[in-house]
Amino acid sequence: MGKFNTKVVRAAMKPDPTTGAIIPPIYQVATYVLEEVGKDKGFDYSRAANPTRRVLEEYLAAIEGGKYGVCFASGMSAVDAALKLLKAGDHVVCTDDVYGGISRLFNQILANYNLSFTYVDTADPQKVKDAVRKETRLLWIETPTNPLLKITDLEAMAEIARTNKLYYVVDSTFATPVFLRPLEYGADIVVHSTTKYISGHNQLIGGALITNRKDIFDQMKFIQKSIGAVPSPFDCWLTLLGVKTLAVRMKRHDENGRCVADFLSQHPKVSRVMYPGLPSHPLHETVKRQMSGFGGMISFELKGRIPAAKTVMNNVKLCLLAESLGSVETMITHPATMTHASVPREARLARGLTDGLVRLSVGIEDADDIIADLAQALEKVS
Repeated sequence: MGKFNTKVVRAAMKPDPTTGAIIPPIYQVATYVLEEVGKDKGFDYSRAANPTRRVLEEYLAAIEGGKYGVCFASGMSAVDAALKLLKAGDHVVCTDDVYGGISRLFNQILANYNLSFTYVDTADPQKVKDAVRKETRLLWIETPTNPLLKITDLEAMAEIARTNKLYYVVDSTFATPVFLRPLEYGADIVVHSTTKYISGHNQLIGGALITNRKDIFDQMKFIQKSIGAVPSPFDCWLTLLGVKTLAVRMKRHDENGRCVADFLSQHPKVSRVMYPGLPSHPLHETVKRQMSGFGGMISFELKGRIPAAKTVMNNVKLCLLAESLGSVETMITHPATMTHASVPREARLARGLTDGLVRLSVGIEDADDIIADLAQALEKVS
């Protein structure tokens, strides 16, 4: 298939054998007619399998460097499916600065089924080792994290997972397969919210799990079929359109992210900038070793904290005040009241997620325009 950029455009994408259509058709169908009892072509009911979804699953597996892909109706339904590898009484060690929806699922829903969770700073391997106990069955890593852009050394985590015979799961939604492929570092499962960079245009909700392990794939397919949290054929088709430009989009996100992070780090009203591409990032060397780019996600704080942050977010014009990330448009978010509102304030503050934190998803507009918009909003901060 050639180099990575070629793979992103062409992987698992073949002309339709019936018509020669250059992109896969949308198989908007619920059921299929069988040739005879007990004989089918791998499709009997679209909850179990759909041709459009299968192309997307194979496509995502290919660009992630995996053997198997399983798609879901949302990133959170993919996360929930991965946790169904566990049984009552099992324990999970999880990155502390994890997306708020994940900690909500873990603490407020799955904890009711006798699963337990310990949150640690996975940037420190010793803390992870200390958190593992005899009931631990799964290590959940998010890197870079949402929203503090923390980084985890994936090879170090792989060693801990192997030693303790743990499932090793990595959510690399922020990095995408363009900049990081965790299976190459020993992960059992890679998680993506395809809502974000993979689709890239704020047009759908979706999620995916990628693995090299046939046993995990078989379990995930059974869960997918049994629970039915599957993406529609149309959403799969839209994702296939979006992912073709992933590599070129990520290059632009990365270029813009570096420019915006540099601007913010030098601004007198900004007190702290969190961006993996800055030399000031505590794990900048690890980032350079395991990632091929820094991406477009930036978090920062202003010297006036909460009032200053609100002033900036309420006065931007080009940047859009929105909940999501990873799209071609630049979006600005207040994690404390938006993406992480369900995380108790004490827990947020303990890990450094303050009420004045601003998260920026840098789009692919001209970097000068993004910076000019932020500059005029910052001028309004007293």
